[in-house]
Amino acid sequence: MVHSEARFECQSWFDPGVVIVSLARRVFLSPIQSILILLVVLSGAARADELDHLEIITDSGVHAFVVELALSGNKRTIGLMHREHMDENAGMLFRFDSTRPVSMWMKNTLIPLDMIFIRADGTVARIHRNAVPLSEKVISSGEPVLYVLELNGGIADKIGVDPEDRVIHPIINAD
Repeated sequence: MVHSEARFECQSWFDPGVVIVSLARRVFLSPIQSILILLVVLSGAARADELDHLEIITDSGVHAFVVELALSGNKRTIGLMHREHMDENAGMLFRFDSTRPVSMWMKNTLIPLDMIFIRADGTVARIHRNAVPLSEKVISSGEPVLYVLELNGGIADKIGVDPEDRVIHPIINAD
């Protein structure tokens, strides 16, 4: 029996969920507390899996960012709400189901954002700079777009993003 337990522990080392639950039980946490710890750890792992690299090509050069993807209706609805901080080179790329006029807002968003509205071909259509946190003012794309990139407020000016600049990412079908 001891040999099989040792083998189980060795195998479980490679499964983070089993390791966390096992460690939690050893420090006398209840099953519910163990599950809550597991959910917190796994939600962080899921967020890390959704990070991707994106580049913006401007007159000043190529600028690299690490972005979260908002591809589903639920992810697009939540966006960057309730976040108190975002790294300078971070952002969120929204993809919509079809090319159409898009409206955004800052409800429950705690940090100022630049919103870069992007056409299906990856060119910048419009930039809304320094959207006001918590505002419910509607921010329009101004024309049909397929993507919106949200960056920290002020970044678009810092790197010199202008209409017609290009955004490069695997989900953007640039010609």
